[in-house]
Amino acid sequence: MRIAMWSGPRNLSTAMMYAFGARADFAVVDEPFYGAYLAQTGLRHPMRDEILASQPHDPAEVIAALTGPVPAGKAHFYQKHMAQHMLPAIPLGWLAEVTNVFLIRHPARVAASFTAKYDNPTLADIGFLQQAELFDQAMALGQRPIVIDSADIRRDPEMMLKRLCSTLMLPWDPAMLSWPQGGHAQDGVWAAHWYEAVHRSTGFAAPEGGLPTLNEAQQRLCDAAMPAYRHLARHKL
Repeated sequence: MRIAMWSGPRNLSTAMMYAFGARADFAVVDEPFYGAYLAQTGLRHPMRDEILASQPHDPAEVIAALTGPVPAGKAHFYQKHMAQHMLPAIPLGWLAEVTNVFLIRHPARVAASFTAKYDNPTLADIGFLQQAELFDQAMALGQRPIVIDSADIRRDPEMMLKRLCSTLMLPWDPAMLSWPQGGHAQDGVWAAHWYEAVHRSTGFAAPEGGLPTLNEAQQRLCDAAMPAYRHLARHKL
C-alpha cells in the first residue's frame, strides 16, 4: 500500500509520519515535492538553499520515486505531502496509484502556529484550498479519500489510529503510538527549523484547548480557509 497523506503546515503531519515510521512494515518519505515547489515558485523559505540541494527539482523524478519500488524493501510506503506543494504544472495522474488521505486542522490553529514561524503568509501558503482541490481530484478518479482531523487524533490517538488503520485495511500496530526522541532518519533537512517540538516528543501531544485568539491578519487567513476546511470536515472519520 502507498499512502499519500495530504496536509498543510503545522498540522500534526510530522507526528503522523513518525507514527507510521515506527511500524516495521512501512517506509516513509518527508515532503518529496518541497524542492520542486521552491524551484518553481522562487519562494524564499527558511533553509531554501539546503532544501534545493537535498531534493530533485523535477516533479517527474519525484513521481517516479513515489510510484516505483518501495524503499528498503518494505511492504508499504507512507508519503507525507504538503498540499500547497502541488503546483498547477505538476501532473496529478499518479494520485490514482496511491491511497489518498487528508489530514485537516482548524484554520485558526494553523494560522496562529504558522505565523509564529513564517512572516506574512497568504492563503496559498497554508494549503487549505489545495487540499480541497486534491480531495475533489481523488473523488473524480473514483476514490473515496479518507479524511482525519488532527484534533480527534490528539484527543484519542489510539482510537483514531485504529479507525484509520481499519479503514485502510491495515492491521493495527501499537508501535504507532510512540517513537524515539530526536527525529526520524527520513526527516527533511528543514527539520532544524520546523520540527523542534516534535523532536522533543515521544508520542502524540495532549488534546488541544480552546481555539486561539487571533490578530487581525491571522483572522483574515482563518476566515479565507474555513470553506475549504468545512468541505473536507464533512467527510472525516
